[in-house]
Amino acid sequence: MIRKTRIILEMIKVEHTIFALPFAFMGAMLGAVMMERRMPDWAEIGWILLAMVGARSAAMGLNRVVDRVIDAKNPRTAKRAIPAGLLKAGEVVVFIAVSFVVLFIAASQLDPICMKLMPVAVFLLVLYSYTKRFTWLCHVVLGLTIGLAPLGGWLAVAGHLNPGAWVLYGSVVFWLAGFDTIYACQDFEFDRREGVHSIPARFGLAGGLQLARAFHFLTAAGFISLYWLTDLSWLYLIGAIASVGFLGYQHMLVKPNDISRVQTAFFTMNSFLSVTLFAFTLLDLLVLHEW
Repeated sequence: MIRKTRIILEMIKVEHTIFALPFAFMGAMLGAVMMERRMPDWAEIGWILLAMVGARSAAMGLNRVVDRVIDAKNPRTAKRAIPAGLLKAGEVVVFIAVSFVVLFIAASQLDPICMKLMPVAVFLLVLYSYTKRFTWLCHVVLGLTIGLAPLGGWLAVAGHLNPGAWVLYGSVVFWLAGFDTIYACQDFEFDRREGVHSIPARFGLAGGLQLARAFHFLTAAGFISLYWLTDLSWLYLIGAIASVGFLGYQHMLVKPNDISRVQTAFFTMNSFLSVTLFAFTLLDLLVLHEW
């Protein structure tokens, strides 16, 4: 059981939770502050954390089951748990079901609107795993799905949204779409050969990286504009500018003729970005506001 658990955690890349989780907490904090003039309580934070774990685990598990045949053909992914025979597809399906149950339980403990909107979240979680079979916009669908983290966090504590919430959502959508496009450059040749849809496969490495830069320009504009759309102040703005710097640096790491540093651009830079933006948001709200 311990061995299976370790393999499952490796399969779903649990360490990549650091991408979306800070934005879920950021959305919760801004929602509570903007709508109710308070900070989220520990119970809300705990249920949001559990909902995030359930949602991401279900999504990643489903993606591995749906893509198991494609993964087996791709030398980069052939050693993943299912194609390598370390896990059976049926075992992962059970894990997915349990993860969805965790998500439902957590959502039921938050604002009632979370349960009302649950079908939308589940639909996007399921849809993403199939999009690479028919559209190069699969990266945007991934962004629309993971971008629900800050939107869900906001709704979980406030129950309704304002323009700042939608700007935060859009910023995360294009951030995800951009760095997933960069990540997909690794499989450029395989995707074209096997008919898998992606932006690099459709537009080439140079064109794909240009689109990724355009996505991240929208992200940068969104992060900066939150300074004017929320109660955040100069301390947040410092963090937003630093995060934009991480966006720029990852595009310096990856070139059409050299994608050897995709992993650094993908994991390291984007981890720094999400943690930095969350940390400065938290400091701003704790230091410069009275509760």
